Formats: sequence, C-alpha cells, structure tokens
Amino acid sequence: MAGALTDPTWAPVAFGRRAVPQLFGELQRAGAAARLRALTSLCDLVHEPERLYQAVTGGFLKQLKVLFRDEDPSVRAKTSVQGSCVCPVASSCRQAVLASSLLPPLCQLLDDSSFSCRRNVHRVLSRLALLPAGAEALLSLVSKLMLKLTKEEDEEVQLLLLSTLTHCSRLDALPGLASDGVSLLGRKLSHRSLIIRREAAAAMMALSVPMDGKRQVCEDAEVLPVLVGLLRDKDVEVQANAAGVIMNTVIITTGKQRCLDLDVLPVLLGLLSEKKALIMYVLRALTSLAEAPNGRRLLLEQLPLLEKKAEAADQDIRRATQTAIQVITWTP
Repeated sequence: MAGALTDPTWAPVAFGRRAVPQLFGELQRAGAAARLRALTSLCDLVHEPERLYQAVTGGFLKQLKVLFRDEDPSVRAKTSVQGSCVCPVASSCRQAVLASSLLPPLCQLLDDSSFSCRRNVHRVLSRLALLPAGAEALLSLVSKLMLKLTKEEDEEVQLLLLSTLTHCSRLDALPGLASDGVSLLGRKLSHRSLIIRREAAAAMMALSVPMDGKRQVCEDAEVLPVLVGLLRDKDVEVQANAAGVIMNTVIITTGKQRCLDLDVLPVLLGLLSEKKALIMYVLRALTSLAEAPNGRRLLLEQLPLLEKKAEAADQDIRRATQTAIQVITWTP
C-alpha cells in the first residue's frame, strides 16, 4: 500500500487490521473527495480475502447503503465498484449482501445517470443471481431487466443482463414470460456477438420449460426459424442451447409440426457426433419428433445411424438412443 501514501487519489491506509476501520471512518467524512479516496483504497484492500471478510462483517454493507444514495455521481459510481468487489466468486459474500438491506438501494442505481455506475450494478446483480436465493430476490426485477435489454447498446451490459435473466428464469420462468421475454430474447438470438447469442439461447431455453413458454416459442413467427439456424452456429454451446429450446418445444404437438415444417430433422441428425450435452438434447428432441407420424416416417429411414449410436461407450447417450429407437419403431 506504499503507493497509496503518495497518490493523491488514494487515502492513507493504516497497517494490518486497523486499515479497514480507519477507512470506514474516512467514508463518513464530509467532502466527496475524501470519500472517493477512501473508496479507492478500500476497493484495493478488499482484494485480500481477510480484509474482505473484515469489511463485510464489520458493517461496511450498511455504509454502502448510504453511499449508494450519495449526491455526488462519482461517489455513487465508485461505490458501485466497491459493491462488485464484495460480490466475488465466494458465495458467502453474496449471501451477506442478500441478508442485508442493500439490494433495494443498489437496484435504484439501474437508472443512474452514470454509465459506469449502471454497469457495475449489473455486474453485482449477475453475481448475486448465481445463488438461488439471489435469483429469487431478483425475480421482481425481471420485467425491468427485460426492458433494459431492449434499450441497452453496450455488449458487456447486454451479456450481464442476459446472464441475470437466465438464472432468474431457471428458477421461475413466469416473470420472464409475462414480460414478453420470448419475443425480446428472440431479437438477441441473431446478434453478431457469439457470447450474446449463446446467453440469449440459454435464457430462451429456460423460458421454454413451462407449457406457456413452449406455446409462446411456437406462436412467435421468427424464434423457431432462428433457433433452427443456430443449430448450424460455429459455437457448440450456442448449438446446444438452441437444441435445448427445440427439445423443450417439440414436446407439444404445435412444436413438433412447426419444427418438422422447418426441416429440422436433417440438421439434428447431423449433430449426433458433437459433444455429449448437445447429443443428449438432440436425441431427446428426435424422440419427441418421432411421436409425430411424419417424424417417425422420416426417422425410420435413419435407423442405421441411430443403431450405430446405440453402441456408444457413454451410458447416457446409449440409453437415450435406445429410447429414441423404441419410439421410432413403435407400432400400434
């Protein structure tokens, strides 16, 4: 911390365990410049696990709540950086944030005038959503986050939004479906960014689990054609997520017919040599499509390919292939 003693943008830092309490005191001083210096030093300090724990358990979250409402935008922005520092990979810190009353004032910053502040808030929310309790706490925000997604141009923030929405929708897809999520996410499926396509397809897969989600995917004229196109994407995770949506959708009769009309079978069969997760989605989709007369007829012609897959070394793939063959060859 020697640099902090000479850099005017940093506050002087005490030695050892006295550092965090000393900076806490600086945060309560009058003057935005003093608070900014203390926040800068504290943000660096909490990268050490021991100091992070000391800050979280020492009342720092209560101080963040006050600083989130600071009248100075630069203080709010720097505080949002600090918020992202106390929500690292360790789940204990995220749980501490959820247990505090920090979330409401944090979410108010989603409309802050500072872009960096808004971006940091999205970073915090995406990390909180990794916990089931965090995703549950954010469900009431899904409608607002969907609206933000339609207006946001920055790709990092779009990705953070999609990640948060994915985890929330995996817990409960209904808020997303009630917010026109299928249509809004559908617009992101063709994005030029591979990682945005990947996350948008993952969020769509979560929305397609409930029956209402399957119906909405079928009713949207553009979503299924784009998803079938994504089965040819250069990224296997994009392919897998798209196959997952199709797997969910073809459970219902309308989904089967729409996908068969889009000539999805040859594309799905061409993916049987890919990674396990993708193969499993494909096999389950083929099994459902075989329940339709047209699907069964077309798949009967591909039995040699499937019978070869039934000899796979992987037990899950072998079992899923055998189930598909049983449905395809079933006779009344």
